[in-house]
Amino acid sequence: MVDLATYRPGFTATQLAARAAYLLRGNDLGAMTSAAPKLYPHMWSWDAAFVSVGLATLSVERAIMELDTLLSAQWSDGMIPHIVFANGVDGYFPGPARWECRELAAASPEHVDTSGIIQPAVHAIAVQRILDHAVRRGGHTRRAAQEFFDRRWPNLLLWHRWLAKYRDPTGSGLITIHHGWESGMDNSPRWDRAYANVIPGDLPEYERKDTGIVSDTSQRPSNLEYDRYLWLVEEMKSVRYDPVAMAEKMSFAVQDVFSSAIVAVSSDILAVLGEEHGKPRAEVREMQEYAERFRAGVASTADPETGAGRDRDVRTGEWSTVETIASFAPLLCGGLPSVEEQKLLELLDGPRFCGHPQLRFPVPPSTSPCSEDFKPREYWRGPVWPVTTWLLSWTFARRGWVGRAEFLRHEGLRQAADGTFAEYYEPFTGEALGSMQQSWTAAAVLDWLG
Repeated sequence: MVDLATYRPGFTATQLAARAAYLLRGNDLGAMTSAAPKLYPHMWSWDAAFVSVGLATLSVERAIMELDTLLSAQWSDGMIPHIVFANGVDGYFPGPARWECRELAAASPEHVDTSGIIQPAVHAIAVQRILDHAVRRGGHTRRAAQEFFDRRWPNLLLWHRWLAKYRDPTGSGLITIHHGWESGMDNSPRWDRAYANVIPGDLPEYERKDTGIVSDTSQRPSNLEYDRYLWLVEEMKSVRYDPVAMAEKMSFAVQDVFSSAIVAVSSDILAVLGEEHGKPRAEVREMQEYAERFRAGVASTADPETGAGRDRDVRTGEWSTVETIASFAPLLCGGLPSVEEQKLLELLDGPRFCGHPQLRFPVPPSTSPCSEDFKPREYWRGPVWPVTTWLLSWTFARRGWVGRAEFLRHEGLRQAADGTFAEYYEPFTGEALGSMQQSWTAAAVLDWLG
């Protein structure tokens, strides 16, 4: 176990693990974990997956409950919504009354309020981690996990089929998103050009909640950005969230290389788990085909000079050349020729990312400090997000790059040793920013320390 006190004033590894466990229990709403108690008091889709990874180190059964809650809110057509709203919990905008999914969307569940968009499909990663812990513990825990997997296998298949059918209708191997929120990286400079073409019309009045909690507005998206976010929701509502109509209607349509790499990885995981657990051969093969399709799609975006993955604006045909954490999407799923992959690893290690001489910790910031779009305190425009460090660490271990995985784990834990479990960190000073007591940050720490 890492001796964190050697590197940064704060908590020892044992103390940090105890604090992380305490945080997750404190954020537990019963059948779901709030992403953060003040700023994000509900369940977010990819947060829930990462949270369940951390919960599995404490209780496999509680981790299962987390994913059960999320998958119980799956739409009848297969979509997993990006927010599942907790009953009786207020304090977040836009809430159910703004989305109006139950009133407008035919596929929306009737028993719970949700949003009408998606987030990256990291759920299979969580399922695999849960099963790994269950196997080690054996007995009733292993049987419970097996029953969960058998019961939720159809949900996971339906989700991946929905993504392939509605977000990649041409078979390009690239997921199209219709809102920056769908990427999970809401205001990343990846989306600046696409957002510039979103012209808000007459918006119903609204009052932001986030800036009342994070009072330093330099850490949050601007009011103009929020107008665009909410206008896109109005566009979706105008077609009643119909996924086919949205492809034509939405003024924002971008092929997201990072989300596409996640689909490739998750499909591959489902294929392996399906084979191991005796699922129908046709379904296993379907997941293998999705993995191959999206892996090839991600590889097709690679910059010929650096190997970096690129997003593509569907409306204009333009490639995004902004250097962000998403540039390393091809490293998640593989598929690049070895020479290009080595170039991309050199970019990650070099002075434009982890090797930048001013970084407090050598972990990847959300946007390159060398980019003109870099803002060290603003959300996805520069700060380091522990959850993406965890994802890269996990990916590198999965790909057999043990030294790289261990280095990121070690440095990620050093950064988190202050015990704030911040949403994100200032890359040069290490200052905790955004929301504190962030569930997925605590979950990442627990998995690293496990």
